[in-house]
Amino acid sequence: VQLQASGGGLVQAGGSLRLSCAASVSIFSINLMGWYRQAPGKQRELVAVITRGGTIVYADSMKGRSTLSRDNAKNTVDLQMNSLEPEDTAVYYCSAKGSGVEYWGQGTLVTVSS
Repeated sequence: VQLQASGGGLVQAGGSLRLSCAASVSIFSINLMGWYRQAPGKQRELVAVITRGGTIVYADSMKGRSTLSRDNAKNTVDLQMNSLEPEDTAVYYCSAKGSGVEYWGQGTLVTVSS
């Protein structure tokens, strides 16, 4: 499984960004897909993921500020982030889990300036 992430960039505090992750296989073959992030000096943490059945889990810090959506026809999972804060600055990684294997995209940098 290959994951192609896009959409990172520089945004001012309070702004919005949309990240997109495209999978090289049908997302129906993926049990869990979504986004994680890693800030400098910190561990990688969950942002939001969606199960094959459509259940979405958000990190507490992202609830109310982000929306995860899936396009079954395009095999993509998008993360819309609003009201961004400097604390959201990190490298965002797309992740997919299936058949006991976890796959990662190349990461996309999100920088939120104050």
